[in-house]
Amino acid sequence: MLFTNSAFDLFDDIFNDPFFTRPAKQEIPSVMRADVEEQENGYMLDIELPGYAKDEVSAELKDGYLTISAKKNQENESKDKKFIRKERYTGSCKRTFYVGDQVEQEDIKAAFQNGILRLFIPKDTPKKIEEKPKTITIE
Repeated sequence: MLFTNSAFDLFDDIFNDPFFTRPAKQEIPSVMRADVEEQENGYMLDIELPGYAKDEVSAELKDGYLTISAKKNQENESKDKKFIRKERYTGSCKRTFYVGDQVEQEDIKAAFQNGILRLFIPKDTPKKIEEKPKTITIE
């Protein structure tokens, strides 16, 4: 007999190794991890998007909510291949941050480099309230 019980045990041990098993559920999402740094005049937001290209990432501001979206298309693969494990991510992901009603789209600065999307969001600047009343002309 070519394989003994110990050979099968060895095969089982290899594929039960943590490398081949799914990690336990994590509280932090595996994609779009973010660091938010408060600065004097705004916030620096660094979002991790490993494996994404610049044209696969978009940002949209609507009603005070900044939504970051990323979409990775599945690679064309031959159906002849028989994968034991396929872990490279394909699909889409989205994350939303509330940035305030006063922030305008033109105020947000964005750059994408080495899988990191860096956004600068200015702090809300309170509108100056004039204490002196203005006269309204009635016609």
